[in-house]
Amino acid sequence: MAVRTTMDDVLEQAVTSGAVPGVVALAANGSGLIYEGAFGTREAGADVPMTLDTVFWIASMTKAVTSVAAMQLVEQGRITLDEPLGERFRELADLKVLEGFDGSGEPILRPARRPVTLRQLLTHTSGFSGGYWNENMLRYMEYTRATQARAGDRAALFAPLVFDPGERWEYGISTDWVGQIVEMISGLRLDRYFEENVCGPLGMRDTGFMLRPDEQERLVSLHQRQPDGSVAVIPHTMQPNPAFLRGAGGLHSTGPDYLRFVRMLIGRGTLDGAQILRPETVLDMGRNHIGDLTGQVMRTVMPQYSYDADLFPGMIVKWGLGFLINTEPGPAGRSAGSLAWGGLFNTYFWIDPTMRVGGLILTQLLPFADPIVLETFGRFEHAVYDAISG
Repeated sequence: MAVRTTMDDVLEQAVTSGAVPGVVALAANGSGLIYEGAFGTREAGADVPMTLDTVFWIASMTKAVTSVAAMQLVEQGRITLDEPLGERFRELADLKVLEGFDGSGEPILRPARRPVTLRQLLTHTSGFSGGYWNENMLRYMEYTRATQARAGDRAALFAPLVFDPGERWEYGISTDWVGQIVEMISGLRLDRYFEENVCGPLGMRDTGFMLRPDEQERLVSLHQRQPDGSVAVIPHTMQPNPAFLRGAGGLHSTGPDYLRFVRMLIGRGTLDGAQILRPETVLDMGRNHIGDLTGQVMRTVMPQYSYDADLFPGMIVKWGLGFLINTEPGPAGRSAGSLAWGGLFNTYFWIDPTMRVGGLILTQLLPFADPIVLETFGRFEHAVYDAISG
């Protein structure tokens, strides 16, 4: 009989309290699996138990996978971090910056003062934004009737910048462009590139853009937090045949699959004999690549999709090549210099290179940065560090 752990207690409490219908969480260190658990149900009010092989839309946790793919191409010398991308890729030439709107509501656009680079795309300093946390971009999208990039409309890629490349940090669709660059350089669709170079070698058989029939049967339902704190089932908005494969947010995965990706990064590029990146590349990805710039609180302009998002209140945070970096020790145990990010539907992961430990928590709930899920994530992380220190 399995020994009950504090991690079990944390996750079960989240379900029994009604905070989430179901949750999956896992953790590992350099030696292997520390914990895995699944509690609750895949859908609120339904008798379908949450299991470890439940399939989640991991949304922006896709960004780390796409960033790794791009860094493989950097390792191969097929692209550099600081070359002007517009000189090789016409889609990124002649970029425009949205300065605001005139008295009649027309967008005011001007040419960008400098070209965009891969380093800027990977660190969200490119000037590309998104509609959830930028009022001007939301207004522009409404003006042009552009759809959110997550809906699979390629036209959303061609929205203007909201500042000149390198000027500041702002989260947005940059990694969608990283995915496009991977496709253009490799000559492969992003799903095939991932299968041949990342997911396939790592044994991530349930990670992909399109769902197989067996994965569709294991798919978790999407939920929305209600004003009274309860959750309600809402329709999935993922298009079955999107116009382009979103490097910023299009993947589905399972907890065990994504933990293999986390373990590869803990292992500095190698897992079970499969080398995905060189050790020095993984170390470089985890360094500050935005200099004196800092990550900012993501102030929501679409509260149905996101709360204000600040994962480390009061702390200066930096960005590496695909990851948020906390510059001080985290409140739940992670070391300074750890890497992390999450997905729109309240999925989160972390990697602690110092302690060589990492983990993830998966729910399927809007809005992003749900305070109750973040509290549960923090308590789970704290329990993991207690377990490895005990």
